[in-house]
Amino acid sequence: EELINYFAYDYPVPRNKDVPFAVSTEATVAPWNQDRVLLRIGIKAYDVPVEERLAANLVFLVDVSGSMHSSDKLPLLKNALKLLTRQLTDKDRVSMVVYAGSSGVVLEPTAGDEQAMILRALEQLQAGGSTNGASGIRLAYQMAEQAFIDGGINRVMLATDGDFNVGTVDFEALIDIVERHRNKGISLTTLGFGAGNYNDHLMEQLADAGNGNHAYIDTLNEGRKVLVEQMTGTLQTIAKDVKIQVEFNPSVVAEYRLIGYENRMLRREDFNNDKIDAGEIGAGHTVTALYELALANSDSRLIDPLRYAEKAAANLGSSSELAFVRLRYKAPDGNQSRLIEQSVQVSSIAPLDMAGNEFRFAAAVAAFGQLLKGGTYVGEYGFADVVELAVGSRGADPFGYRGEFLGLVRLADSLSPQTPRVSKQ
Repeated sequence: EELINYFAYDYPVPRNKDVPFAVSTEATVAPWNQDRVLLRIGIKAYDVPVEERLAANLVFLVDVSGSMHSSDKLPLLKNALKLLTRQLTDKDRVSMVVYAGSSGVVLEPTAGDEQAMILRALEQLQAGGSTNGASGIRLAYQMAEQAFIDGGINRVMLATDGDFNVGTVDFEALIDIVERHRNKGISLTTLGFGAGNYNDHLMEQLADAGNGNHAYIDTLNEGRKVLVEQMTGTLQTIAKDVKIQVEFNPSVVAEYRLIGYENRMLRREDFNNDKIDAGEIGAGHTVTALYELALANSDSRLIDPLRYAEKAAANLGSSSELAFVRLRYKAPDGNQSRLIEQSVQVSSIAPLDMAGNEFRFAAAVAAFGQLLKGGTYVGEYGFADVVELAVGSRGADPFGYRGEFLGLVRLADSLSPQTPRVSKQ
C-alpha cells in the first residue's frame, strides 16, 4: 500500500473542516482478471491553507554517526532540512539535537524567521562516531517540552540512515519513550536516508507510535515533495486513530482480497474500541485502498464455497449494495471517535475504460507492486500491460512523479527474464 499511496490522487475534497474527510468509491473490472472486480476506496483529508497552519515547534533530531558521511545521507539530509526551514515563519520554533556516540544540542529553540541562524547550525553538522539514538531521542523530547506551543504543532523530526546500535536498543523501550511523549502532545516524524543498514520497519513503527509519519528521502526532489509540497500535511495532523472497515454483501461478493496493508490489519472488534491506536492523517493527504473481489456468480473464485455460508448468503436474497464502508477517526486533541458511513452500489461497477484516470493509475501501480512480489494473483498481466494502463491514465503530473513511475516499470522489465519486453510507447 505504500507504493499506491506514494502518489496523491485527485479525490473529492471535504466541504469543510468540521468533517475533515471526504470518502469516495469506484468499482471496475480488475485489469489483470476480467472475471473479478476491483474496488477503490479513496479518502481525501481537509487541506489546511498555508496561512492557517498552526504554529510549529520543531526539533530536528539528526544522526551524525560515521555511517552518515556519504552524499546520499548527511549532505542530502542537510539540504532537505534547509528546504523545510525556508518555509517557516516567525510564529514557528526550531531546535536541533544531534546524536552519535553521545548526543548534544546544537541549536536552542529559535524563531522560524531566524533563517541564517538555523541554516548555519545545519551547515556545521559533520558525521563521525557510533549511533546512540535512544540518548538523542530523550534529549530531543526535552527540547520539545522546553519550547512547547499550546494548541500548536509540537513535533520531533528524526533523520537517520539506520539502526540504533549503542545505548537503549530494545525496541519496546524505544516505543515506550515515544508513546509517553505522544500522550503529552509531542509527535514524531521519521525521515530515512541512504541504504545499507537502514531499518525501515523500526522507523515506521516509531512514527506510528508517535502519532506521526514516515518518509524515505533518496533525492533532493523527494525531500522537496515531503517537506515543501506536502509540508502542512507532514507537520499538521487533522485526525488521529483513523480506522476503515469494509463489510461486503455476502449475497453479492463471494471472496475479497485487500491489496497491501499486511501490517496495518485490525481485528473486527477493535474498530469500535477507542482505546486501540491507529493511523494518523495529515492535512490534504489522500489514502487509497484497493480490494479485489470475486462476485457470487463468478467462475474465478479461488476457494471452495462454504456449505453453511452459502445458505446464509442465499437467505439474504438479492441486494443493490456491493459493500458498506465505515470510517472512524478522532480529532487531533480528542478521545472519542466519530463515524462516517457510506454504501457502495452494485450498479457502480463500470468497464475499465470508463473508470476514472486516478483509479486506473492506482490499479497500474497495484499491478506493478504485485508483479514485484511474484505476481501470484495477476496471471499473465505483465510490465507491458502496466505501462499501457499507466500511460493512458497518467493525467496531470506537474512534478513528474508518475513519469518516474513509468521509468521504474520499464527498468524493472529490462531486468526481468520474462518476455515480451515493454514497448517504447
